[in-house]
Amino acid sequence: MSKLFEILQKIQAKPGMYIGCASVSDLFHFLVGFKTALRELEVKATEEEMDFYREFQPWLQKKYHVSTSNSWAKIIMLHCGNEQEGFNTFYRLLDEFQNRDKSLEHQQKVTASYEVVNKS
Repeated sequence: MSKLFEILQKIQAKPGMYIGCASVSDLFHFLVGFKTALRELEVKATEEEMDFYREFQPWLQKKYHVSTSNSWAKIIMLHCGNEQEGFNTFYRLLDEFQNRDKSLEHQQKVTASYEVVNKS
């Protein structure tokens, strides 16, 4: 498992132990520091981690129909009443983000299978 998603699971289970409280803003700042620390230690990001770093923000902007230079945490907070709700929403969105490719891959496989059968 990737370091990023391993620490995210730990934070979700015990936010107080890692970031003080269940806060999407505190989570965001923690992850910025975490990414910086790994880069300084020359730890290579996995493909899944790079997907999160590069694509989560644009995916979220598209989902919420916003164009902004604000962080994903601020975008989430636009739709939440408090930091804890934002924290919980982040994990729901992360799950949706991670599963987006699986449904797309399934659609592509079905389409490819259909095309092969029709060519026969």
